[in-house]
Amino acid sequence: MSRIIHIELDDSGLPTPTPEIEQERKVAIFDLMEDNSFALPARDDKDVPVGPYRLALSIRERRLVFDVQTEDKTPAGEFHLSLGPFRQVVKDYFQICESYFDAVKTLPPSQIETIDMARRGIHNEGARVLQERLEGKADVDNDTSRRLFTLICVLHFGG
Repeated sequence: MSRIIHIELDDSGLPTPTPEIEQERKVAIFDLMEDNSFALPARDDKDVPVGPYRLALSIRERRLVFDVQTEDKTPAGEFHLSLGPFRQVVKDYFQICESYFDAVKTLPPSQIETIDMARRGIHNEGARVLQERLEGKADVDNDTSRRLFTLICVLHFGG
């Protein structure tokens, strides 16, 4: 039961996302709900509430906030991550996504594939950074980290 069963993004006060960003968000949430791995490791010999979990993601005071609750909405943990380590990879990801969205409209498939490979590489880097930042706070697999990174990008878009 080490998984997320509900995810909520606090995008209040953020600008309305572009259609492309909104699509990325919907796909990431759908994929995350279909398949994910999320567990809270034991810390300081304290009992950790077992999953499944509800996760709320937000940006508060320039920090990424993970608010984790159990299925019955009992608080299970909250941790804050500095956005600094994500800034460059998020910026790179947005730039390559913009190139990709433009390429899909005008370029031949071979060039689109090249841009898409670069996009996936940057996305993987963002997922790796997230897994490093979550170390000791939450255990996630690579696919879950990729989907969470997409949602972080969505929050960054407005932030």
